[in-house]
Amino acid sequence: MKHKHLVALAAVTAALLAACGGSGDPSAQSPSYAAKQGGAAPDAIGTRWQNVKFGGGGYVAGLIYHPTTPDLLYARTDIGGAYRWNPAASAWVPITDFLSNRDGFYMGSESMALDPNDDKRVYMSTGLYDWDGRNGRLYTSTDRGDNWTYVELPFRTGANDPGRAIGERLMVDPNKSSVLYYGTRTSGLWKSADYGQTWNQVTSLSSFQYPGDQIGALPGRTAGGIEGVLFDTSTTNAGTATQTIYAAVGPDYGSAAGLSNSLYKSTDGGATWTGIETPVTGFHIPHMVRAKDGMIYVAFTKDMGPGAGGASRLYKFDGTNWTLLKSYDPEQWVNFGMGGLSVSGSGPTTRIALGVTNSWGNWNGMPIVQLSDDAGKTWREIESMTPGETASGWVDDVEIDPFNRDHILHVHGGGIIETKNASSAGPTWKGSVAGIEETATLSLMTPPKGASYTLLNGSGDIGAVVQTELLKSATRGIRVFANSVGIDTAWSNSAYIAAIGNPGYIQGGVHGVYSNDAGVTWTRFASEHPDAATNEGDWASVAVTKPNNVVWAPSNSVPAYTTNNGATWTYTNLPGLSGVGINRAYHIVADRKNPNKVYAFNSGGAWWNQWSDTSHFWYSTDGGHTFTESASFKSAGALVADFGTTSIAVNPNAEGDVWVVDGQNILHSTDSGATWTKLNVTAPIWGKNPTWLYPEVYSATSISLGKAPAGATYSASIYIVGVINGQWGVYRSDDGAATWRRINDDKHQYGGIGNLAADQSVPGRVFASANGRGVIFSY
Repeated sequence: MKHKHLVALAAVTAALLAACGGSGDPSAQSPSYAAKQGGAAPDAIGTRWQNVKFGGGGYVAGLIYHPTTPDLLYARTDIGGAYRWNPAASAWVPITDFLSNRDGFYMGSESMALDPNDDKRVYMSTGLYDWDGRNGRLYTSTDRGDNWTYVELPFRTGANDPGRAIGERLMVDPNKSSVLYYGTRTSGLWKSADYGQTWNQVTSLSSFQYPGDQIGALPGRTAGGIEGVLFDTSTTNAGTATQTIYAAVGPDYGSAAGLSNSLYKSTDGGATWTGIETPVTGFHIPHMVRAKDGMIYVAFTKDMGPGAGGASRLYKFDGTNWTLLKSYDPEQWVNFGMGGLSVSGSGPTTRIALGVTNSWGNWNGMPIVQLSDDAGKTWREIESMTPGETASGWVDDVEIDPFNRDHILHVHGGGIIETKNASSAGPTWKGSVAGIEETATLSLMTPPKGASYTLLNGSGDIGAVVQTELLKSATRGIRVFANSVGIDTAWSNSAYIAAIGNPGYIQGGVHGVYSNDAGVTWTRFASEHPDAATNEGDWASVAVTKPNNVVWAPSNSVPAYTTNNGATWTYTNLPGLSGVGINRAYHIVADRKNPNKVYAFNSGGAWWNQWSDTSHFWYSTDGGHTFTESASFKSAGALVADFGTTSIAVNPNAEGDVWVVDGQNILHSTDSGATWTKLNVTAPIWGKNPTWLYPEVYSATSISLGKAPAGATYSASIYIVGVINGQWGVYRSDDGAATWRRINDDKHQYGGIGNLAADQSVPGRVFASANGRGVIFSY
């Protein structure tokens, strides 16, 4: 499963620039664009994929260097897979895009490990949540992540749980590569003697495992567990399993398992363990590292993280004595913890890089990365108040390049940042996120042909983004939302954009904004939908009929409309949404040929909710003020499904041409929703689930219509995410849904694909939200 498309990022970018006259944006490409890219035939247009560039956008939880091969570096994320550094392209290459839609739970990596004796062998544990009930997986590659096999682990993992930067939990024995150890959160220490194929609990340390039904009741629904494994190779010859091993124990698991120490040591390959008295107790150990001279450096932090608060301490340990090197205690306004820790060299000139977590901003005297060049005797700050970028807060992993001590990297909530002149008086820091795309996309929309931008994107944590060039980071947008959940444009004047969202942690945030200049500047609606502040779920939609005219459907609310940019809001006549214990919303969309027509789709609820409704479709002929229900929608075979597995789209080239997917079926109306036809095209994969429950793979979850290629027999290309002939993927039809072609492949599945937004200017191009992998597009 080689991912050659991003390995050759520079070549692809150059080709795109050539095809677009050097603008860096393929939006002006001709139908023969794909043929220009490497000689692809015209019928291959729209079957290759790459990312729209945002740049980072999510939490990178760990960086793992190979100890003997220069520039061999991996990054693991909490929800967006893993990456390998490509020094030739100066970019990160995604190595987990092969994960299928069934494998979305495994898109986060809790820990990665490299074989010190074989630089092609890499391990990756996956599984998002310890409390979920599913065990984790161990993926193994023998070609640096180009291809993978996996085994089911006998314990749970939590790549997106609290403490996800702790570790590394997974370690390969440097003296015997077949031996691996894994420090789990809730099931103790485990060992494999056959390259990770089978596992057994190291009961000599503890046999305790939290019962599965108790994990969800733990603080944060997980524990620190066995937080790290460290080998002392000085007493063992190569070829023989290392005998001296250290294991760090989190206070929560230690208390439950009857382990009274924070650190344990074995001198007989794990057969027996002895507790080591540490200078502080009740602390987590986010990282511990061993220098070349055998000195062990250990960070202690009171909280688990990410961005753990203190108190916190850094000690060095020579096997007998502990020496305090650095400490932070909570003070007024600040509460610093310790996260990342890396060392280089040995003896009195050992370089130590320490990441200070829960440290926010960029002010004089603020610690972000503390550096010592004398084994911890003296320290200086090397990031805050320095030239270039800074990235504080979640500095939970710091790495000194083993081949260049002036090259230091650390993770943060938006990716990776690095300096290459750490020894200078004022090191310069810069983001290292080329190739990393980890935004969580909640809404996508494309504008009409001729717009000054190419894509509208509403995402979690980054707000509303207006993308003018696909291969350059966006310069337009607004971040008044923690999550931007809906975005739309006026078809008659694409300079007018409306966006809705949830403020969350954004101080001074709002729920709705609009722009009159294509996203260059933004204005808060004069007032908000009456229910926006009380119903802040991510299940919501917004439709623009014409400038100043917006229909807003917050979660669990009756949609309301404004004709004056929010000076007043009036409820539509759509009924309230019934249901208890489930988040719902109306899908609202405006007809692109007749702005007086607006459509509302109520997907009914969820198959498992006893208070759910049936599916309903409503249409309006007065700009979304009043609606009439379609009497034939349910009888046509529309099923009940949740908001996230359903979708509605209009043909922008034909009035009243409406398409709906209900999770399993495609339904089509050519008379503005008055009558419907169900297409017998898609069918779910039931797997082990009985047919009266829910599919293992839903068969039609998103739909969008865009520009058709020359010679097409229907006025738009139709795109769906679903299952046709037993194969899940992204499909395109150019003949009105008579025939379909899968346009992605097994190397490009992204752990599942959500929203679609088809391009109105470029045939064969559709944008899609990948599972924690940002926005992708076909070309």
